[in-house]
Amino acid sequence: MTVRAASRVPQEERTRAMRARLMDATVELLVERGFSGTTTTLVSERAGVSRGAQLHHFPTKNDLVVAAVAHLTERRGEELAAAATRLPDGKQRTRAVIQMLGDHFAGPVFTAALELWVAARTDDTLLEAVAPLEQLVGRETHKMTVQLLGADESQPGVRELIQATLDLVRGLGLANTLGDDTRRRRRILDHWAATLDTALHTDGGKK
Repeated sequence: MTVRAASRVPQEERTRAMRARLMDATVELLVERGFSGTTTTLVSERAGVSRGAQLHHFPTKNDLVVAAVAHLTERRGEELAAAATRLPDGKQRTRAVIQMLGDHFAGPVFTAALELWVAARTDDTLLEAVAPLEQLVGRETHKMTVQLLGADESQPGVRELIQATLDLVRGLGLANTLGDDTRRRRRILDHWAATLDTALHTDGGKK
């Protein structure tokens, strides 16, 4: 490795770390202040990054937010994958899967994504970035839910049941943005898990 290459690696690592801090700060501010209240100045302050460095990488708010969309998509996938590793087997499997999804869509990462959905409705540049990534998240979440429940989508109506499950948890997550809805959400999801078990003819989510 040349001296120039050796010196470049730490700089590349510092740049990656700086960009990660900017992305995390953007997501935090989207949750706390919404899209309109998230400014490039606040992001740089929260991330501990100079304005000059931030503007070098992300000259405008849209540049920053579009990059945050991809970052947020990755975080959502990682969060769900980590939660899935803690799920039990046996009779409580379906209930645990449904509650895991409910908690995820009531969490801050989904709240940040929701802010981007709303903003993208009237911003073509943002919509161009948000729409395909949301489609990707939707497909991956659907696939994960099928796998975790051991569902057989070749059976009539099963695919629609899985999609109804995801529509339900998204809707409950939206309701949670207006106030803590944990108790009601858990009651609804407990009932839906029992309904889903019966409909899928499974024992605790396992064939």
